[in-house]
Amino acid sequence: MSDKVSILLVEDDDNLGYILKEYLQVHEFKVTWVKDGLQGLDAFESSRFDLCLLDVMMPKMDGFTLAEKIKRGSPEVPLIFLTAKALKIDKLKGFKAGADDYIVKPVDEEELIARINAIVKRSGLHRQESQSITYQIGQYSFDYPNQTLIFDGEKQTITSKEAEILRQLCLRKGQILDRQTTLKELWGESDYFNRRSMDVFISKLRKYLSRDPQVKITNVHGKGFVLED
Repeated sequence: MSDKVSILLVEDDDNLGYILKEYLQVHEFKVTWVKDGLQGLDAFESSRFDLCLLDVMMPKMDGFTLAEKIKRGSPEVPLIFLTAKALKIDKLKGFKAGADDYIVKPVDEEELIARINAIVKRSGLHRQESQSITYQIGQYSFDYPNQTLIFDGEKQTITSKEAEILRQLCLRKGQILDRQTTLKELWGESDYFNRRSMDVFISKLRKYLSRDPQVKITNVHGKGFVLED
């Protein structure tokens, strides 16, 4: 590819870090590999990255803390967590920290590439769309290509996953956004973990839109969500 996708890999295991870096480079990604959370934060602040691949359990700063710091300044950058923790509570904690995906070790390299490509494809849609695509949501203007919500002149940047879900809601305003269909389109499958993940993103969107009392995202039990304004 002419413009390689730039990935920040933060992984303290030497063997896994080396293997993942080599595998990603073979698939035409540009990779910067560092071995602890503080190095990861320094690297992120000194360079531009399209995506971050973060281990959770690391010395000096864990992956959740690093993710929160990255998202605070650059909420649009996608994050994938790599971790040995398979408990649902840990996965949900990862999504609350801003993750776009969560992969449990041992890592299947082909699955990792597929998930990265899915995120890159979603993010790429924003770069390719016309810069004039906006949706009116009550008193809010939603600039989909630039992933921003504007209310009374103030801008709120949201993540690529949040922007895609909100766009789907806008396209079906006043109608049910089917949960199962959306999960399969944006997450790849509809399981318990992904359903809970979607709930986290919906909660964040409700918070972003809370300044206009006329705007509501209603949960239709067993079916999906409705955006009303």
